[in-house]
Amino acid sequence: MLDPRAVANLIILEMKERGYEATNLKLQKLLFLSHSFYLVEAGRPLVKGHFEAWQYGPVHREVYDAFKENGGAPIQAEATRFNPVTGSRSAIPIPADRSVVDVVKKVVGFYGGWSAGKLVDLTHAKGSPWDFVVENGATRSEHRASDR
Repeated sequence: MLDPRAVANLIILEMKERGYEATNLKLQKLLFLSHSFYLVEAGRPLVKGHFEAWQYGPVHREVYDAFKENGGAPIQAEATRFNPVTGSRSAIPIPADRSVVDVVKKVVGFYGGWSAGKLVDLTHAKGSPWDFVVENGATRSEHRASDR
């Protein structure tokens, strides 16, 4: 599994190469789609950590934190790594693995031109993997509350 910020940087680079802009919201959806496609194609997770259920769909907290200073504006710079000992920042190398690059290119090629709103709708679609996770999570929470 990869550092989610490294994959996010790869998505940003691919978006720029295709003439698209990425906001944090749009980046989150493209990262989730890349993770999902990779999971299906490679049979293993793409990024470390997990996605949280936020109002506008799946969000990877580490990636959100790396780009939150952009607010809703297009992301201009890649995520960096902070060294708390030296207080310095360093580049996070983008993945070179061909299977990762291919999935990201495929996802950005198909979905990169979509609006953030359309991507939110896609990730919220009834019966989608995210819908399943959210619904089952809510159901389990409701059962736990009623068992008290």
